[in-house]
Amino acid sequence: MKEVAATIKRLRELKGITREVMASELELSLSGYSKIERGETELSLSKLYKISDILEVEVPKILNFDVSKVFNISNNNVVQGTGADEPHFHHQVSQHTEKYIALLEAENARLQEVLGKKK
Repeated sequence: MKEVAATIKRLRELKGITREVMASELELSLSGYSKIERGETELSLSKLYKISDILEVEVPKILNFDVSKVFNISNNNVVQGTGADEPHFHHQVSQHTEKYIALLEAENARLQEVLGKKK
């Protein structure tokens, strides 16, 4: 979480956006937004997407997702393909990536439940 928080802060600063503007756009108090940048609060999926919109970057960039850490890429070609003899996938996924996958799955389940109740 601290890495994601640091990335949000770094991107915000690079874009020249103040914490006050971020807090306002996210409909948070300044202290509430500051907790996000310090990694002291969990980000909901909706907040993460809103932050990506404000910063004009894709969510994977905020999550520090690097495809080369998931797939073995050589000469700009994905080595792994259908019928490949030896798997070249990296088996280690960073702790924060696993945490956000779980968060995304939970948010997806919650949204499906909300949509199911509206029927």
